Amino acid sequence: IATSAIENPAIFNKLLEYSFSSDKKLAFRASWTLTKVCDKFPELIYPYLPEIILKLDKIDNESTQRSFLRIISFSDMGRINERHHGILAEHCFGALKSGFSAIAIKAYSMEILYNLVVIYPELLNELSATINILEGEGSAGVIARGRMILKKLANTPVKPKLS
Repeated sequence: IATSAIENPAIFNKLLEYSFSSDKKLAFRASWTLTKVCDKFPELIYPYLPEIILKLDKIDNESTQRSFLRIISFSDMGRINERHHGILAEHCFGALKSGFSAIAIKAYSMEILYNLVVIYPELLNELSATINILEGEGSAGVIARGRMILKKLANTPVKPKLS
């Protein structure tokens, strides 16, 4: 199906539409297939990222959220509109601070926030503090990803946004 979606925009659009379905199995399978499409051809998702980002808070399907956050975590933040950066940062910080978010959602949220810190260095302290809080109450997977992100933060020069 992923190969068909790469070759046929109508199939790609149907997968995106099904990803927002109230049928949780259909939504998960469609969004998971989109991750496979984006693994091979990430540029196909860029026109749809604004819609996905705006709908993230409304998606109550954890599996679909995980798929979309995975796609976004591998995306070039420079190709996403600045307005959507703020929405994305708010969503990801909310996921990290929530006691109900799945491990993968928190892990992808940390990666997305790290990518945003590279553009917006003023987020660095908040991300570091949030990760440090998670170390005291998170699962082993969240703690391990948090440590990796903290190490990347320490070793990555931030690139301030150019006006």
